[in-house]
Amino acid sequence: MESKGRGAGFDPPNRFEALRYEPDPEDALDPEDGQPAPRTVFLRDPSRSIIATNQSPDVGFDASINPYRGCEHGCIYCYARPTHEYLGFSAGLDFETRILVKERAPELLRSELAAPRWKPQVIAISGVTDAYQPVERRLGLTRRCLEVLLEFRNPVSIITKNRLVARDADLLAGLAGFGAASVTVSVTTLDAALARAMEPRASRPELRLEAIARLVEARVPVGVLVAPIVPGLTDHEMPAILEAARGAGASFAGFVVLRLPHAVKELFAEWLARHFAERRSKVLNRVCAVRGGRLYDSRFATRQRGEGPFAEQIARLFEVSRRRAGLAPRGPKLSSDGFLRPGGSSQQLALL
Repeated sequence: MESKGRGAGFDPPNRFEALRYEPDPEDALDPEDGQPAPRTVFLRDPSRSIIATNQSPDVGFDASINPYRGCEHGCIYCYARPTHEYLGFSAGLDFETRILVKERAPELLRSELAAPRWKPQVIAISGVTDAYQPVERRLGLTRRCLEVLLEFRNPVSIITKNRLVARDADLLAGLAGFGAASVTVSVTTLDAALARAMEPRASRPELRLEAIARLVEARVPVGVLVAPIVPGLTDHEMPAILEAARGAGASFAGFVVLRLPHAVKELFAEWLARHFAERRSKVLNRVCAVRGGRLYDSRFATRQRGEGPFAEQIARLFEVSRRRAGLAPRGPKLSSDGFLRPGGSSQQLALL
């Protein structure tokens, strides 16, 4: 069943829960047209810390912050969907309609950066769910976290698919002045209709390109992430996406092949049946072709790019297109030399 303005069409069972809640369909119908339209519910997140660390060799950062859990963008392919199961929710509609808000994120961040145990390093924003999802426009938690990072001059790397990031160009420019900020804008497709179906509440492709241009104008280093590349559906768009991003001022680029962990496999297959029934088998077969015959392979070093002839073809096309567009293979190395605890001296001065 398709839900109005949502990516997922249903709530698959939580792999950690024995019981499953079945809502009354009549409770979630839009009064205007009678179509399913579950409302978004925002819940307080009681977290007492905000900086998360990881040891994954597949990501380019060790520390990250996420002001929100769950994401109203509703991207059907989102690899973060299964994280909602840890909270007792479903990876389906629950992930995009039950959003946990870390109201104390800025205060927690300031406390953790001020602690002597904090070793200045790059903090990634949106390592899991998008910190610029729609509610950020009203709550401003991500902006307030950036204010704290600027106060400490702690380097930050942002990835998002929402044009709202350009709102914070002033703070990002301030950090960029210390060599301590970069932004990567994720672009999956340039086809507005496909984007609307696949990423229903994320910014339209042209608005993401506009955000790149606005950040570049503010002298913030910006790149593009072609992600996820959906074999058999969006892989042919790589050259056009990279050219468009370069035209907007992007200076570096990367890519990630579609990942379908846990319940995302079921959700994505059902989405294909609703929107691209005639291509469903082709897309799923192509996904299996880059995942060793399965829909997902969780092994480090392969889960981001896949393997096999078709994965190699994707990588070659990306590399040729990246070079042709004049984009660097990675963003600038960010510096923590300017890190400054309030009332103290910067890292740089401390070395003199």
